[in-house]
Amino acid sequence: MYDLAIIGGGPGGYVAAGKAGAAGLSVVLFEKRELGGVCLNEGCIPTKTLLYSAKVLDYAHHADRYGVNVEGASIDFGAIFKRKQKVVKKLVGGIKVQMRNAQVEVISGQAFIEGREAGAVKLSCNGQSFEARNLLICTGSEAAVPPIPGLREGLGGAVVTNREILALDQQPESLVVIGGGVIGMEFASFFHSIGTKVTVIEMLPKILGPMDDEISALLQAQYAKKGVEFHLNCKVTAVEGNDVVYEDPEGNICRATGERILVSVGRRASLDGIGLENVGVKLALNPAGRPYGIQVDPQMRTSVPGIYAAGDVTGFSMLAHTASREGEVAVNTILGRADTMRYDAIPGVVYTNPEVAGAGLTEAEAARKGLEVEVKKLPMAYSGRFVAENERGEGLCKILLDKASGKVVGVHMLGNPCSEIIYGACMAIEKGFTAAQLKEVVFPHPTVSEIFRETL
Repeated sequence: MYDLAIIGGGPGGYVAAGKAGAAGLSVVLFEKRELGGVCLNEGCIPTKTLLYSAKVLDYAHHADRYGVNVEGASIDFGAIFKRKQKVVKKLVGGIKVQMRNAQVEVISGQAFIEGREAGAVKLSCNGQSFEARNLLICTGSEAAVPPIPGLREGLGGAVVTNREILALDQQPESLVVIGGGVIGMEFASFFHSIGTKVTVIEMLPKILGPMDDEISALLQAQYAKKGVEFHLNCKVTAVEGNDVVYEDPEGNICRATGERILVSVGRRASLDGIGLENVGVKLALNPAGRPYGIQVDPQMRTSVPGIYAAGDVTGFSMLAHTASREGEVAVNTILGRADTMRYDAIPGVVYTNPEVAGAGLTEAEAARKGLEVEVKKLPMAYSGRFVAENERGEGLCKILLDKASGKVVGVHMLGNPCSEIIYGACMAIEKGFTAAQLKEVVFPHPTVSEIFRETL
């Protein structure tokens, strides 16, 4: 019998497995595809690899701004995607080494929960039976495909999700993106940079969903200026071959045509086919009464003793770094160590060019909570390092302070390289820094991170 069985080898599962194995627990990890999960194989890592190639091309096209002449810069689509596969393969191999070093047994296959009795969870995989004292469910999520006529039927043809678009063997001349959230905007950024005509159709009045309204609007304006076409407040009603049919805010029926159509309207927790019904794990329900994830407490415990869940399968904070921390909390709880999952300072990043990053409350969220905040804003151009490295670059740093306590409760940024410095804002929010305390921190000069101190 194992001390811990984990279903799913993504950022939640493999981090938890490594931590548990290092602590001396006997661990078996089941993964039906590749270690690293969606993040490493179909999401975070491959998309960032592509986006970096696009950023290099962007710099080459505008190298003259920095006094460098680069003539005839172009892409090799096949080489870009080949490099993406090389990066993924290298990192998957690294996780395998980590699991081996932590003495984690890795089983390739779909695990199924058979039941629970006498304090043990019973599972099956590849015709074999397994028992474990504890179970951690990290089955992740999958791309949501809404019931739009013609959409699901088009999958495998013109219609692609994040998985299929990463397997393209040639660059499409045009791309219609259904959904202007983080994933949609990152793919829009990549394909626009390499020369594909990009159209984004979004049902909401803004892109990037719950991210800061002002930052989202600034990013949209920059991409619209570059040539990306946006249709906001528009409802997609059908997909007909290569045409996306949508209704605009005035009720007119319009069409957008793309060689490829990327459906990017969010993700849904992977709850089916793993046997949750056999142990009676309680699911979290949305206001309409439909399940959206496994219900957990702050220690990642489900409603069933000895069974835990972490990552996208909870349907709450669908981010790789959230999953990893949740996996750690679950293992600490199993080990009897006091730990609690907190979500006040989870960073969100959009790896467009320029990048967007945020942590903590937005102005809209603060208003909904009834929290009165003071908003401090400063253009990124107040950072000397930013000006030196972002010729003609526009950006913004916005810091939200609780008026009652003076504490930092939110930070939102537009401009490179905000993805690399947002962790500083996370620490300030997590530790309850006031504006005065943050200003006392000595930042290295010249760095873009100094914008935090300057903004205050």
